[in-house]
Amino acid sequence: MANKDIRDVIMVGAGPSSLAAAVYTTREDIDTVVYEKGAIGGLAAITDMVDNYPGFPDGIEGLTLAGYFEKQAERFGAQIEFGEVSAIRDENGIKIVTVDGEEVKAKTVLIATGSDYNKIGVPGEAEYYGRGVHYCATCDGAFYRDKRLVVVGGGNSAVQETIFLTRFTTHIDLLVRSTIKASEVLRRDLQKFIDEGKITVHLNTTTEEIVATDGKVNSVRAVENGKPTTFETDGVFVFVGLKPNTQFLSGSGIELDEQGLIKTNEKLETNISGIFASGDVRSGATLQIASAVGEGAAAALSIREHLDELNRA
Repeated sequence: MANKDIRDVIMVGAGPSSLAAAVYTTREDIDTVVYEKGAIGGLAAITDMVDNYPGFPDGIEGLTLAGYFEKQAERFGAQIEFGEVSAIRDENGIKIVTVDGEEVKAKTVLIATGSDYNKIGVPGEAEYYGRGVHYCATCDGAFYRDKRLVVVGGGNSAVQETIFLTRFTTHIDLLVRSTIKASEVLRRDLQKFIDEGKITVHLNTTTEEIVATDGKVNSVRAVENGKPTTFETDGVFVFVGLKPNTQFLSGSGIELDEQGLIKTNEKLETNISGIFASGDVRSGATLQIASAVGEGAAAALSIREHLDELNRA
């Protein structure tokens, strides 16, 4: 196992989870390379303001925080490379990772590719992401104290997050394309807020455009029961599901749950020995930067333990 062509660990994705893991592995002289196909920092890097990450009492811009993660990992020797991983397979304990068509070998792999929010694909959604359009109530809800909001979605997450947002807002218009598909328990909870006048549900409503003036979101154009209408709002939250970045794992043998998220054990190891997962791509993750960082640290410790066992063999 002393072959220099075999890396100690390959990390797939350069978001907060893998960068935190890289800090831990490289500080212990574990040879670490991180591959990223897009933006370093993941979704954190394109979040306008992060207000709930410990250590920054005044909040911090997502791009700045991502930059700190990157610099800290590189300070200890992490090799961060741009490249798209298209396949992972295990061959007699060696992990073969295909990066931009080339095969790279490693003793261990950490998959931390995260998830992307499903989009509704209307004008204004991409343009005002993080500046009036959001996908995480826990992350951004507090910015809308005493404000009016529009929420788009009708499943469990939409209803759950809408109820959460009521602790900040004066009123929420919930725009549902067809009917509410949330569980019966959530429907009962939702009804309480409807009765109190905090939430108005608009069924058979299709969102058409998110409108802003001078860069500030102020309304949503929609079609309700076939009739054009406009909802005044200070912000828009979209909850139409997540798409885990696991498509490249097809044929890998790595076990996924029904949502396409990676299943792991208590050591954050997949069903394939030596392949680990952490952060938003992992089944059971809480979809928060702080917890993703914690999982990255935990995964790094498990990777160290696995490498120690290999060295003793």
